[in-house]
Amino acid sequence: MITPNPSPWQPVTSDTYALGESPFWHPQEQMLYWVDISGKQILRANIYMRTVESWAMPSEPGCMAPARDGGLVIALRDGVYRAKRWGGSLELLTLLPYNPTYHRSNDGKCDALGRFWVGTIDETRTEANAALYCVDARSGAVQLQCVLDPKAQPASTANGLAFSPDNRTFYWSDTPSHTIWSWDYDLPSNTLSNRSVFASIRPKLEGWENDPDDPENGFYRGRPDGAAVDAQGNYWVAMFDGRRVCQFAPDGGVLAEIPVPMQCPTMVCFGGEDLKTLYLTSARHHRSAAELTAFPLSGSVLSMRVEVPGLPVNFFCDGPV
Repeated sequence: MITPNPSPWQPVTSDTYALGESPFWHPQEQMLYWVDISGKQILRANIYMRTVESWAMPSEPGCMAPARDGGLVIALRDGVYRAKRWGGSLELLTLLPYNPTYHRSNDGKCDALGRFWVGTIDETRTEANAALYCVDARSGAVQLQCVLDPKAQPASTANGLAFSPDNRTFYWSDTPSHTIWSWDYDLPSNTLSNRSVFASIRPKLEGWENDPDDPENGFYRGRPDGAAVDAQGNYWVAMFDGRRVCQFAPDGGVLAEIPVPMQCPTMVCFGGEDLKTLYLTSARHHRSAAELTAFPLSGSVLSMRVEVPGLPVNFFCDGPV
């Protein structure tokens, strides 16, 4: 049995979850929110009181964001919903244009103007048909825009959505292809241009063991999952199946690789009063018994302190600013 060193990571709660994702820190409530996709629930934790509340969803929540006027905007399996308060009714804002039998929402968050971005995933993993949608409800009427279409931007699993501090660079990744892209971004017009490869991670080779103690043959560093950007523009990303979080500089250079005590971290966010606490969700669902024995913290939510603060969460706007 591998005995992972949890330092500098600390568990936020004593519970584990099937597939934690989409964490964010709510500055007014001073609480950490996240979703359990496979567990079909939304959770929030009072870090100071060490209490956790859960809210069952009718289907898998892929991502969510806080709303300016209270409550949440939530992307469920079939579409985007608005909850005016915790535990309240879910109002459909818009369906997403795909077959929810095998397609669902995945990674997403709001931009600085309050538009909600939602990536998608085809659970059959047979086609590169992941899309990225933007929900704009600022006028009161809901407008749905497909910003990245699979025909122009083939991807299988939408992940890694993030914005630079000046909102001039847009990040998005396709997890199976081990690729993180960046675009020049115009926030007011909501347009992307000049796509480039921000980072390309070496895929797993056939028969490649996940053994960090084998320097001769190297080891698999994982594939890019959920991400966040700090105040200096560094891109932090959870490396699924790679036992690590990577920090990339704005030019794509690797600044740090931070080991984590589970095989499959899923997404990071910054929180705490000073935004210098890095929170991390992880996966437990569909992991082997041997892996769960080796990494009992799989499915946990962890935290560690960092030197550079992150960017605050963006709020969803569904009315005039």
